[in-house]
Amino acid sequence: MAEFDAEFLLSLARDKSGERRQLLAETISDLFTGKDRVLSERERTLMFDILHKMVHNAEMAIRRVIAEQLSGLPDAPPDLINLLANDEIEVAYSILHDSTVLADEDLIEVIRHRTQEHQLAVAVRNNVSELVSDALVKTGDQSVITSLLKNSGATVSLTTMEFLVEESKRVDAYQEPILRRDDLDPELAKRMYLWVTAALRKYILDNFNLDKTVLDDLLEQSAENAPTKTRNKSDELAEEVESGGLGLSKMMIRALKDGEIFLFEAMFRRLTGLRNTLVKRIMFEPGGEGLAIACKATGISTRDFTTIYSLSRLTSTSGESGMDSRETQRILEFYERLPEKAAKEALSRWRRNSDYQKAIRDLNLGS
Repeated sequence: MAEFDAEFLLSLARDKSGERRQLLAETISDLFTGKDRVLSERERTLMFDILHKMVHNAEMAIRRVIAEQLSGLPDAPPDLINLLANDEIEVAYSILHDSTVLADEDLIEVIRHRTQEHQLAVAVRNNVSELVSDALVKTGDQSVITSLLKNSGATVSLTTMEFLVEESKRVDAYQEPILRRDDLDPELAKRMYLWVTAALRKYILDNFNLDKTVLDDLLEQSAENAPTKTRNKSDELAEEVESGGLGLSKMMIRALKDGEIFLFEAMFRRLTGLRNTLVKRIMFEPGGEGLAIACKATGISTRDFTTIYSLSRLTSTSGESGMDSRETQRILEFYERLPEKAAKEALSRWRRNSDYQKAIRDLNLGS
């Protein structure tokens, strides 16, 4: 396109055919990249005015083309960029992700008033200020916050990071992204040592200059002084079952048969004293050794264990592939050989959150 032709550009925008739309995209790209010639300031201003009119009236495919071309221009008009940033996410994404024209105030307005998809696009920008990070965290959306934490280009204030560290007690998805951030205060990593998994504890020891003995002492002290947690209805029902003299193992079987998985987990937690995350892992992991150890340590009979194992396998696979009789026989033999004392020792280690797999390997039953 040798000369800038405003009427030609507008005619392309009005034409909805795929061929003309492609020509429009190429024309806009050529104009902005100076492929044929560099626009004068007057032509550039006129070009932006035309694009502003097109954004109001053009279909989404055209608006997306305009957004993609403007997203990399540091001198694009702020009002036009803001208009595109608040458009449908198909249009807005490239602007929210790449445009340096957007001020913090503009991004915060988008975060507050647009969709989760818009928030996610802001969370993965190359540069995210503390103010914008705070606004993203205030959404309370776990996907948005996790994306922000994974973004090395995001700056998070110490106050906000302290809040997210506390939140990571209940939101496991925050833990690893927080610990992998280069700007994490070692004192916050030390605090997280009390509730993260064994693998993340090892990561903390390997990557932060912290004394393992001090950390283990803190862990023991925390376990001894832990307050009673807020209980849900399943926990309350599990307590009623036990205080009413009903056998937890029998009621656990009943809960599994009735599909009451949360109730089963509550009773299993009460029976074993394990954390909920480990209960879920034991219940649904392949193999079943963890389930066998926990059941043996709490005195569950072989017959009841067989039923619990079978029902839990069906639950974890949705009954799609049925039960493997060889696997069932293998785990029952494991259960019969397993010394109750060794099982109790393993369960005691798990209550202190020691390495789950290592406790299984250390049983050394020759299986």
